[in-house]
Amino acid sequence: MMTHREACDLFASEDLIGIGMAADSLRRKLHPEDVVTYIIDRNINYTNFCTEYCSFCAFYRPMGHKEGYVLSFETILGKIQETVDLGGTGVLMQGGLHSELKIEWYEDMLRACKRRFPNVHLHCFSAPEVTNIAEVSGLTLHDTIARLRDAGLDSIPGGGAEILDDAVRHRISRLKCSTGEWVDVHRTAHQLGMRTTATMMFGVDETIEQRVNHLECVRRLQEETGGFTAFIPWSFQRENTSLGRFVKSEATAVEYLKTLAISRLYLENILNVQSSWVTQGLKTCQLGLRFGGNDVGSIMIEENVVSAAGARNHASEEELRRIIRDAGFLPKQRDTLYRTYFLN
Repeated sequence: MMTHREACDLFASEDLIGIGMAADSLRRKLHPEDVVTYIIDRNINYTNFCTEYCSFCAFYRPMGHKEGYVLSFETILGKIQETVDLGGTGVLMQGGLHSELKIEWYEDMLRACKRRFPNVHLHCFSAPEVTNIAEVSGLTLHDTIARLRDAGLDSIPGGGAEILDDAVRHRISRLKCSTGEWVDVHRTAHQLGMRTTATMMFGVDETIEQRVNHLECVRRLQEETGGFTAFIPWSFQRENTSLGRFVKSEATAVEYLKTLAISRLYLENILNVQSSWVTQGLKTCQLGLRFGGNDVGSIMIEENVVSAAGARNHASEEELRRIIRDAGFLPKQRDTLYRTYFLN
């Protein structure tokens, strides 16, 4: 198993191709069938009201702002219907940290979704949202997640991780949950029988050591629980954010590919690593399939958060299937839990 020091040395290395080849070798070992997966789903952002004011976010609006919104249940259900009509199998639902929405609102919303769409996978609420729901509702973390699960929540996405190092978090999102709180949400979900994903948003002037601290944090929890289905790294989009004025430079494609490959090598105990087209574009995403990635994510029928920060890449199902085929792999549609056996 790679050590912290070895990972830092790889980040300092200029041997990008060698690092990529090592990651590709591990990817082939874990996925010998040479399949690369994708999903048809939709990001539904149910509210943009937020109390946290993260400096990297261009999506949120302060409580009471005239541009703020909370989607009605009927609007949410309409968006899910559109997703199903396009062959979608799940939705990823996230929003800001709302100071007045208690757990009953979330339970009612989840039940409404499951009543109308019992087979749609609900992959919802980042760790900061879950901790916020618990605090606003006066509940323990365990009881909050258990109630959300019983109302229809199927799994929890890895959003809100950014960099799992409290010095970085204090600098870019000081009001958001700590590293320990993010870990506690995922550990508790795993203990309750739920699967989750882990993410990393890098390129916010964190040190290489802090980036590896993030990978180590994720690896340790996976060793403990085995509950992560995938790891998804992406680069900070600076264009419309307040933090963007202070970050020295946006992560390059080379830095992205190196980070993707080292993530694959460091996280041997997580089966799936996603190559991102949303922040990097289709060409770099395709290259990422030879740097350890075995999944290209979603066609993303709708996405509001990263696009608000300046990301403008788009992809259709056929485009994703094409870049997978052209990279020498077999494209297969998956569900949220990375199962492909019942899909094409």
